[in-house]
Amino acid sequence: MATSQGTVDDLLDRVRSAGRVTARKMFGEFCVYLNDKPVALVCDDTLFVKPTAAGRELVPGVAEGPPYPGAKPHLRFAPDEWDRETLCELLRVTFAELPAPKKKSRDR
Repeated sequence: MATSQGTVDDLLDRVRSAGRVTARKMFGEFCVYLNDKPVALVCDDTLFVKPTAAGRELVPGVAEGPPYPGAKPHLRFAPDEWDRETLCELLRVTFAELPAPKKKSRDR
């Protein structure tokens, strides 16, 4: 089951105060970026935030699970768990703890 555009639009509206949050469609699902750094995925209309120590501390006891078969577990949030303030702070602390994305080489 693919994620609907409406679900992603709702998420982006809720977390707009976190910074420049965008989403890019990938294989029927979406990758969520904060200031051009990938911080989460939306798969099957569920938000999966990349796990970090700061993120786990902010939302202790949150459910974890893989966003797709074979993936490492992420912090999992169903749409009814999308609290604006919590998600904005979670995306910010996740962003701060994750390394910068690697630059793609233009040599071909």
